[in-house]
Amino acid sequence: MARLPRLTLAGYPHHIIQRGNNRQAIFVDRQDFEAMLALLAENAQKFGVAVHAYVLMDNHFHLLATPTTAEALPLMMQAVGRSYVRYFNDRHGRSGTLWEGRYRSTLIETDRYLLACMAYIDLNPVRAGMVAQVLDWPWSSHAHYLGQRSDRLVTPHALYWALGNTPFAREAAYAALVQAGISSAEQAALTEATLRGWALGDADFVAELQKKSSRRVSKAKPGRPVVAPENNDK
Repeated sequence: MARLPRLTLAGYPHHIIQRGNNRQAIFVDRQDFEAMLALLAENAQKFGVAVHAYVLMDNHFHLLATPTTAEALPLMMQAVGRSYVRYFNDRHGRSGTLWEGRYRSTLIETDRYLLACMAYIDLNPVRAGMVAQVLDWPWSSHAHYLGQRSDRLVTPHALYWALGNTPFAREAAYAALVQAGISSAEQAALTEATLRGWALGDADFVAELQKKSSRRVSKAKPGRPVVAPENNDK
Protein backbone atom coordinates (compact mmCIF):
# COMPACT_ATOMS: atom_id res chain seq x y z
CA MET A 1 0.00 0.00 0.00
CA ALA A 2 1.46 3.36 -1.04
CA ARG A 3 2.14 5.71 1.84
CA LEU A 4 0.35 9.02 2.00
CA PRO A 5 2.32 12.16 1.16
CA ARG A 6 3.36 14.09 4.23
CA LEU A 7 0.83 16.63 5.48
CA THR A 8 2.42 20.08 5.57
CA LEU A 9 0.63 23.43 5.44
CA ALA A 10 1.95 26.95 5.88
CA GLY A 11 1.08 28.87 9.02
CA TYR A 12 0.23 25.88 11.24
CA PRO A 13 2.39 24.44 14.02
CA HIS A 14 3.82 21.00 13.22
CA HIS A 15 5.16 18.43 15.67
CA ILE A 16 8.10 16.55 14.14
CA ILE A 17 9.94 13.41 15.22
CA GLN A 18 13.12 12.12 13.55
CA ARG A 19 14.58 8.85 14.81
CA GLY A 20 17.91 7.13 14.35
CA ASN A 21 17.93 3.96 12.26
CA ASN A 22 17.16 0.94 14.47
CA ARG A 23 17.04 3.38 17.40
CA GLN A 24 20.82 3.81 17.19
CA ALA A 25 22.48 6.86 18.72
CA ILE A 26 22.56 9.92 16.49
CA PHE A 27 24.38 12.07 19.07
CA VAL A 28 27.49 10.69 20.75
CA ASP A 29 28.80 13.73 22.61
CA ARG A 30 28.45 17.48 23.08
CA GLN A 31 29.98 18.28 19.69
CA ASP A 32 27.29 16.25 17.91
CA PHE A 33 24.46 17.98 19.78
CA GLU A 34 25.93 21.38 19.02
CA ALA A 35 26.41 20.51 15.34
CA MET A 36 22.72 19.59 15.02
CA LEU A 37 21.58 22.78 16.76
CA ALA A 38 23.75 24.88 14.44
CA LEU A 39 22.30 23.14 11.36
CA LEU A 40 18.73 23.59 12.61
CA ALA A 41 19.28 27.29 13.33
CA GLU A 42 20.92 27.91 9.95
CA ASN A 43 18.29 26.10 7.90
CA ALA A 44 15.28 27.29 9.89
CA GLN A 45 16.29 30.84 9.02
CA LYS A 46 17.18 29.94 5.42
CA PHE A 47 13.88 28.29 4.60
CA GLY A 48 11.51 30.32 6.77
CA VAL A 49 10.61 27.97 9.62
CA ALA A 50 9.89 29.24 13.14
CA VAL A 51 11.07 26.65 15.65
CA HIS A 52 9.04 27.08 18.85
CA ALA A 53 10.43 24.15 20.85
CA TYR A 54 12.87 21.27 20.51
CA VAL A 55 14.59 18.47 22.36
CA LEU A 56 17.54 16.41 21.16
CA MET A 57 17.65 12.94 22.71
CA ASP A 58 20.40 10.36 22.21
CA ASN A 59 18.65 8.52 19.38
CA HIS A 60 15.94 10.91 18.15
CA PHE A 61 14.78 14.50 18.28
CA HIS A 62 11.53 16.45 18.43
CA LEU A 63 10.65 19.84 16.97
CA LEU A 64 7.60 22.07 17.21
CA ALA A 65 7.72 24.44 14.27
CA THR A 66 5.60 26.63 12.00
CA PRO A 67 6.65 26.93 8.33
CA THR A 68 5.93 30.06 6.31
CA THR A 69 5.32 28.02 3.14
CA ALA A 70 4.21 24.45 2.44
CA GLU A 71 7.70 23.64 1.13
CA ALA A 72 9.68 25.26 3.96
CA LEU A 73 9.58 22.43 6.50
CA PRO A 74 10.42 19.57 4.08
CA LEU A 75 13.26 21.62 2.60
CA MET A 76 14.65 22.42 6.04
CA MET A 77 14.46 18.82 7.23
CA GLN A 78 16.03 17.53 4.04
CA ALA A 79 18.91 19.98 4.26
CA VAL A 80 19.49 19.32 7.96
CA GLY A 81 19.23 15.55 7.54
CA ARG A 82 21.69 15.32 4.66
CA SER A 83 24.22 17.72 6.17
CA TYR A 84 24.14 16.04 9.57
CA VAL A 85 24.61 12.54 8.13
CA ARG A 86 27.69 13.72 6.19
CA TYR A 87 29.07 15.38 9.33
CA PHE A 88 28.30 12.39 11.58
CA ASN A 89 29.70 9.76 9.20
CA ASP A 90 32.88 11.73 8.56
CA ARG A 91 33.47 12.40 12.24
CA HIS A 92 32.73 8.89 13.49
CA GLY A 93 34.24 6.92 10.60
CA ARG A 94 31.06 5.28 9.42
CA SER A 95 28.98 5.12 6.26
CA GLY A 96 25.38 4.56 5.23
CA THR A 97 22.08 5.79 6.54
CA LEU A 98 21.58 7.32 9.96
CA TRP A 99 17.84 7.96 9.96
CA GLU A 100 14.90 5.61 10.40
CA GLY A 101 13.28 6.57 7.09
CA ARG A 102 11.68 9.95 6.63
CA TYR A 103 10.77 12.15 9.54
CA ARG A 104 7.28 11.87 11.07
CA SER A 105 5.09 14.93 11.54
CA THR A 106 1.60 16.20 12.12
CA LEU A 107 -0.29 19.49 12.29
CA ILE A 108 -1.69 20.40 15.67
CA GLU A 109 -4.53 22.70 16.66
CA THR A 110 -2.83 25.72 18.19
CA ASP A 111 -5.17 26.69 21.03
CA ARG A 112 -5.76 23.13 22.16
CA TYR A 113 -2.38 21.46 21.77
CA LEU A 114 0.51 23.89 21.24
CA LEU A 115 1.46 24.49 24.87
CA ALA A 116 0.78 20.84 25.68
CA CYS A 117 3.12 19.85 22.86
CA MET A 118 5.83 22.16 24.21
CA ALA A 119 5.52 20.50 27.62
CA TYR A 120 5.50 17.06 25.97
CA ILE A 121 8.77 17.92 24.21
CA ASP A 122 10.40 19.38 27.33
CA LEU A 123 9.46 16.36 29.45
CA ASN A 124 10.96 13.77 27.09
CA PRO A 125 14.27 13.38 29.00
CA VAL A 126 12.40 13.03 32.31
CA ARG A 127 10.03 10.40 30.90
CA ALA A 128 13.03 8.52 29.52
CA GLY A 129 14.68 8.49 32.95
CA MET A 130 17.70 10.40 31.70
CA VAL A 131 17.34 13.29 34.18
CA ALA A 132 15.28 13.99 37.29
CA GLN A 133 14.37 17.58 36.40
CA VAL A 134 13.63 19.15 33.02
CA LEU A 135 16.31 21.82 33.44
CA ASP A 136 18.94 19.13 33.98
CA TRP A 137 18.84 18.25 30.26
CA PRO A 138 20.82 20.87 28.31
CA TRP A 139 19.68 19.92 24.81
CA SER A 140 16.20 21.39 24.73
CA SER A 141 14.51 24.77 24.44
CA HIS A 142 13.25 24.63 28.04
CA ALA A 143 16.03 26.78 29.51
CA HIS A 144 15.30 29.50 26.96
CA TYR A 145 11.71 29.76 28.12
CA LEU A 146 12.77 29.96 31.75
CA GLY A 147 15.22 32.79 31.06
CA GLN A 148 18.25 30.63 31.81
CA ARG A 149 19.85 31.22 28.41
CA SER A 150 19.18 32.85 25.04
CA ASP A 151 18.72 30.31 22.23
CA ARG A 152 19.01 31.61 18.68
CA LEU A 153 17.12 28.61 17.31
CA VAL A 154 13.93 29.41 19.25
CA THR A 155 11.09 31.63 18.04
CA PRO A 156 8.44 31.84 20.80
CA HIS A 157 4.86 31.41 19.65
CA ALA A 158 2.21 34.05 20.41
CA LEU A 159 0.62 31.70 22.96
CA TYR A 160 3.82 31.81 25.01
CA TRP A 161 3.84 35.62 24.95
CA ALA A 162 0.23 35.54 26.17
CA LEU A 163 1.23 33.68 29.35
CA GLY A 164 2.19 36.95 31.07
CA ASN A 165 2.85 40.65 30.67
CA THR A 166 6.48 40.51 31.81
CA PRO A 167 9.35 38.10 31.17
CA PHE A 168 9.22 36.94 34.79
CA ALA A 169 5.48 36.28 34.61
CA ARG A 170 5.82 34.32 31.37
CA GLU A 171 8.74 32.28 32.67
CA ALA A 172 6.91 31.45 35.91
CA ALA A 173 3.71 30.51 34.10
CA TYR A 174 5.55 28.30 31.64
CA ALA A 175 7.56 26.61 34.40
CA ALA A 176 4.33 25.83 36.23
CA LEU A 177 2.75 24.49 33.04
CA VAL A 178 5.63 22.07 32.44
CA GLN A 179 5.79 21.12 36.11
CA ALA A 180 2.09 20.19 35.99
CA GLY A 181 2.80 17.93 33.02
CA ILE A 182 0.29 16.68 30.49
CA SER A 183 -2.30 13.95 30.74
CA SER A 184 -1.64 10.44 29.49
CA ALA A 185 -4.39 11.00 26.92
CA GLU A 186 -2.67 14.12 25.56
CA GLN A 187 0.66 12.33 25.49
CA ALA A 188 -0.80 9.36 23.59
CA ALA A 189 -2.66 11.63 21.16
CA LEU A 190 0.47 13.66 20.35
CA THR A 191 2.58 10.54 19.85
CA GLU A 192 0.08 8.64 17.72
CA ALA A 193 -0.89 11.60 15.54
CA THR A 194 2.74 12.43 14.81
CA LEU A 195 3.81 8.88 14.02
CA ARG A 196 0.77 8.26 11.81
CA GLY A 197 0.63 11.68 10.17
CA TRP A 198 -2.96 12.56 11.04
CA ALA A 199 -3.92 16.11 12.02
CA LEU A 200 -4.54 16.59 15.74
CA GLY A 201 -7.45 18.77 16.80
CA ASP A 202 -11.21 18.92 17.11
CA ALA A 203 -13.66 18.21 14.29
CA ASP A 204 -13.84 21.84 13.15
CA PHE A 205 -10.05 22.09 12.97
CA VAL A 206 -9.75 18.90 10.96
CA ALA A 207 -12.53 20.02 8.60
CA GLU A 208 -10.76 23.36 8.08
CA LEU A 209 -7.53 21.60 7.19
CA GLN A 210 -9.25 19.21 4.81
CA LYS A 211 -10.49 22.15 2.76
CA LYS A 212 -6.87 23.24 2.29
CA SER A 213 -5.36 19.88 1.40
CA SER A 214 -6.06 17.29 -1.28
CA ARG A 215 -4.46 14.73 1.02
CA ARG A 216 -6.66 13.03 3.62
CA VAL A 217 -5.88 14.69 6.97
CA SER A 218 -7.57 12.29 9.38
CA LYS A 219 -7.96 8.55 9.74
CA ALA A 220 -10.88 7.11 7.80
CA LYS A 221 -13.66 5.66 9.92
CA PRO A 222 -13.80 1.84 9.87
CA GLY A 223 -16.35 0.10 7.70
CA ARG A 224 -17.63 0.67 4.22
CA PRO A 225 -18.40 4.22 3.07
CA VAL A 226 -22.01 5.21 3.44
CA VAL A 227 -23.83 5.52 0.13
CA ALA A 228 -26.89 7.75 -0.01
CA PRO A 229 -30.04 5.87 -1.13
CA GLU A 230 -31.44 6.61 -4.54
CA ASN A 231 -34.42 8.88 -4.68
CA ASN A 232 -37.12 6.97 -6.59
CA ASP A 233 -39.88 9.54 -6.10
CA LYS A 234 -41.28 10.75 -9.38
